[in-house]
Amino acid sequence: MAYQFKIQLKNATKPPVWRRVIVSEKLTFHDLHEVIQRVFGWDNYHLYQFSPGGYGSYPVISIPSKDDWEQPQMNSIKTKLNKVFTLENKTFIYIYDFGDSWIHKITLEKLVPDNFKSPVCLAGKGTCPPEDCGGVWGYENLKIILADPEHEEHAGMKEWLGMDEDEDWDADKFDLEEVNEALTRFK
Repeated sequence: MAYQFKIQLKNATKPPVWRRVIVSEKLTFHDLHEVIQRVFGWDNYHLYQFSPGGYGSYPVISIPSKDDWEQPQMNSIKTKLNKVFTLENKTFIYIYDFGDSWIHKITLEKLVPDNFKSPVCLAGKGTCPPEDCGGVWGYENLKIILADPEHEEHAGMKEWLGMDEDEDWDADKFDLEEVNEALTRFK
């Protein structure tokens, strides 16, 4: 059995940023974290957690750390997806980077009878925000700056992103082939 998920970055608009993936039900939540990192283009620099409703909802599924004052109720390395996702349309929240608070809504769209050994991305929309750009507010501001070559911060932002002078930022960019290439390196 496999799961078809739609994973959408909350509060990112014009365009929305989302991915549709199929993964094995036998993956752990940590594996799903790794899939999300690849399909969105995140760099896996920060901590993460899963929970039914985001901050303050339980159970929290993440990697336990002796340095944390509050331990998760479930270990993401040991907890398999099929322990939580049992019915279509079930949703869960994935939070990546507790500073920028990238909140993703995960919806189980469909139970797929085939056994997918490797994750596959079926579709998506929107460019993933760059790491450490200040959360959704910072990303929306970044898109405004990069859309206006006359903006006083335009050149600085392009330099920060490692873009060439003649290169344009495209918030609509989504390359399915590139995303699936990143998934071939999964496990």
